[in-house]
Amino acid sequence: MKKITLPLLVALFSLGNANAQETQGYNKWSIDVNGGINKPSRALSPGSYGETFFGFYHVDAGVRYMFNNKFGLKADFGYDYFKNGEDSNYFRTKNYRASLQGVANLGRIMNFEEWTKVLNLQAHAGGGYSWLAPGKDDAGFQYDNDQMGNLIAGLTGQLKLGKRVALNADFSVIQNIRQNRTFDGAEYENSTGFGGRYFNATLGFSFYLGGNEEHADWASNEDMLTNRIESLEGRVTDIENKLVDSDGDGVPDYLDLEPNTPAGNMVDIKGRSIDKNKNGIPDSYEAYFAENYGKGGDQVLTQSDSNTARNLINDGYVAIYFDFDKSQPKNSDAINFMVTYLRSNPNATVTVNGFADSVGNANYNQRLSERRAKNVAKVLEQAGVASSRIKTSAQGEDTTLDGANKNVSKFARRVTFKVN
Repeated sequence: MKKITLPLLVALFSLGNANAQETQGYNKWSIDVNGGINKPSRALSPGSYGETFFGFYHVDAGVRYMFNNKFGLKADFGYDYFKNGEDSNYFRTKNYRASLQGVANLGRIMNFEEWTKVLNLQAHAGGGYSWLAPGKDDAGFQYDNDQMGNLIAGLTGQLKLGKRVALNADFSVIQNIRQNRTFDGAEYENSTGFGGRYFNATLGFSFYLGGNEEHADWASNEDMLTNRIESLEGRVTDIENKLVDSDGDGVPDYLDLEPNTPAGNMVDIKGRSIDKNKNGIPDSYEAYFAENYGKGGDQVLTQSDSNTARNLINDGYVAIYFDFDKSQPKNSDAINFMVTYLRSNPNATVTVNGFADSVGNANYNQRLSERRAKNVAKVLEQAGVASSRIKTSAQGEDTTLDGANKNVSKFARRVTFKVN
């Protein structure tokens, strides 16, 4: 028993612990949508300036996935429309940005949950691809889209509005790489390296997806610990339930292929009564009855042993087996056992149940099971049991056993007994 249960406990506990760590109990996906203002910092040609403060011409949207409650990844797309400010040369340009960014959930890293449940702070940084295009009324500049790389970094403050949504306030700086045009559309003389830079300030929303109650943005370490403890408690309960041994044979029920083994019976690692000589009688019972009733003659079972034998018979432990497609018994020990029982209990009757495996035609197997039952009944009669005490029943195929497995199907080719 210890050889079975100790590795089982270790394996299940390890698996449960791994699953508890992987299954955090919170949502990981979100859609982030923002809009706000922008400000080009460089490069602008002489006499061109962006709007004095910020222009309200920025939108972005993205999908974010959190690996855990501290770190994640997001892919987003941004659009900016730049226009001249007062006392500036006239210009209109459009800037597009696609970026992949890493996200650090600073609120969880710094344990904001110790003092607030509704405020959070995130940092994000990454890079991607950008292109600058002429806007409406391009002020005479004619050029193809200016394609470049970008680096982006920013901070996002969050206000939790509910389980499914949070309000975001973000400030980001975007640095372009190899920008060939200034933000007002003129040629940029210093186009190599880190050329343009602009800023975004936005308000927006995070919409949380998934079937759990909480999102990773707000899943505190304390909540995670509680969920893990609850998960482990549930798995320990499952282990305890699996280790229940209803029949007391030393094999837990979930491994026990014979969950109603009579008390005292020796079993294998699957809980099956051991029958090394395959004669249809468990070895422990065979040894007991051989010792007490193996001297020959017309021996009679005691009342206690008769009760034990009746339970053994009716539970199917006394069985006669047959070769494939044969109706003559392979063994006689079980028949002798039945004769001894019926002789000791003259008022008892017996039903002989014949079975076949599921190989071949079902109608043929039905007839084969009938022949097996009748042949065993005939042997009982020849041993002195009155025919009036014997009934036969053809059970046909035993579909509970895998007929395609030769090691299993042989146990379906049998006769069992039911005594009253």
